[in-house]
Amino acid sequence: MLFTALFAPELTPYAPTAINVHMRLATPSPAHLLGTDELGRDLLSRVIMGTREAMAVALASLMASFLVAVPLGLIAGYGGPLLDAALIILFDSLSAVPMIMLGLALTVLLGPGVPTVILTIVMYCTPTYARMVRSQTLALKSRDFIRAEEAMDASAPRILFIHLLPNVIGPLLVLGCLDLSTIIMLDAGLCFLGLGVAPEVPSWGNILSDGFDLIRITTLPLLVGGAPLVLATVGFTLFGEAVRDALDPKLGRGART
Repeated sequence: MLFTALFAPELTPYAPTAINVHMRLATPSPAHLLGTDELGRDLLSRVIMGTREAMAVALASLMASFLVAVPLGLIAGYGGPLLDAALIILFDSLSAVPMIMLGLALTVLLGPGVPTVILTIVMYCTPTYARMVRSQTLALKSRDFIRAEEAMDASAPRILFIHLLPNVIGPLLVLGCLDLSTIIMLDAGLCFLGLGVAPEVPSWGNILSDGFDLIRITTLPLLVGGAPLVLATVGFTLFGEAVRDALDPKLGRGART
C-alpha cells in the first residue's frame, strides 16, 4: 500500500477523474479490471489514487497527533497535580465529543477538505496518545535515573526530552502503528458522510459513498471501495504487532517460543 501510494500516478491506467458516460457501470474487463462507476470513471484508478489520499491523511494525522500529544503527556505526567488535573480535564473533554459532531463542527467552520479531516482526526486521537504518554511518565518519574538528574539540578526540559521522551516513544510508536488502520477508517468514514474531501476527489470513502447510492443496481463499487479498507486494517494491525515485537525483545522471544 505504501508503494502504491508513492507511485500512484504511474500505476493508474486511466485518469481517476476522467468521465466516460458510454462505459458507465461497466463490469470488470481487460480494459477496466475493476469496472467503472456511474460516471464511467475507472474504479481501479480511483482505488489506486485513493490509496495515496488514505496514506497521506493517515501519516500526517498520526505525526500531528504525536507532536501535540507527546509534550502534553510529558507535562501532565511530570508536572504538579494542578497542571495534571487541568490537562486530564482537557483530554476528557475532547474524548467526550463524538467524532461525527466534531467533524460536522469543523466542516462548518473550516469547510470540507483534507486539512479539516486531518484536524478532526488529530483532535480525536490526541487524548488517547497523551494519556498513554502521561501514564508512562508517571511510572518513570520515580525511577532512580530521574531522581539522580533531579539531585543534580537538571532542568525540567532536559529531564522531559532527554531522559523521559526516549523511554515513552517506543510504546507510543507501537500504538500509533496499530492505530493506522483506525485512522484510515476514520478518514473513509468522514468522506463517506460528506465531511471529508470533495466528492470528485478519489478516496476510498467517496467510492463507498457512490457505491451506497447504487446498491440497488450493483454492489461492485461497494466491494471495490471496501476491500482496500479490509486489507489496510489487517495489514497495519500485523505491522503494528511486528513493530511491538521488534521493540520488545522479550515479547518477541516469548511469542516465538
